[in-house]
Amino acid sequence: MRRKLIAGNWKMNTSYKEAEKLSKDIISSISKSVLDKVDVLLCPPFISIGIVSKTIKGSGLKLGAQNVYFENNGAFTGEISAEMLVSAGCEYVIIGHSERRKLLHETDKMINKKIHKVLEAGLIPVLCIGESLEEREDEIFEGVIEKQLTDALQNISKQEMEKVVIAYEPVWAIGTGLNAAPEQISAMHRFISEVVEKLYDSEITENMLILYGGSVNEKNSKEILSACGVDGALVGGASLKAAAFCSIAKDASEIKVT
Repeated sequence: MRRKLIAGNWKMNTSYKEAEKLSKDIISSISKSVLDKVDVLLCPPFISIGIVSKTIKGSGLKLGAQNVYFENNGAFTGEISAEMLVSAGCEYVIIGHSERRKLLHETDKMINKKIHKVLEAGLIPVLCIGESLEEREDEIFEGVIEKQLTDALQNISKQEMEKVVIAYEPVWAIGTGLNAAPEQISAMHRFISEVVEKLYDSEITENMLILYGGSVNEKNSKEILSACGVDGALVGGASLKAAAFCSIAKDASEIKVT
């Protein structure tokens, strides 16, 4: 049976020492019974991956990065390779977050190249997709999502696809305090499954994790995680508060994967 995944994207927050403290606070606040049922992932800034890796070792928590570059090494100032992340203890990488698409102009082609490199290194990509408010209001959001998926998964084999996690994050809900209604979330997760099934087959979609992201917090997590087709959450602001983040993980542990 699929295990739900609760991922904390710390974004550009926490100093080195703050990251160490937050990691320790999460360890002390989360129960073994939750970790027995749910995978809990921390994605700190690059500078703190080492200390978070050391802090959470043996705790059952998982470690990921917020981004990666699509080359193995070379003259790419400021970039981080997949192999570097592996050497630092990472298991997951967030790819294609809407903030990077919008602010740093990442394209679907770049995202596809990143997914290939991440899979080659044995890491698990968390592929972020989502529509803007304008695209939803213009009722073209399904086409947008289908193109993002099709382009990002170009030449990804069925075997490789078995490792890919998808995070549906409507751009209009990220950091706004708004979140999609449960029926909207279920409809989009169902549509995403249909697109992936067309690209691959039903065997892939039966085991694929689709997370929801967009202003998920301890107050709305139970409702969101109970929506049909939701296999977990990509949590932003609430992941910076240990009690709130652990409450979301606890909610996930009490809800069956549907």
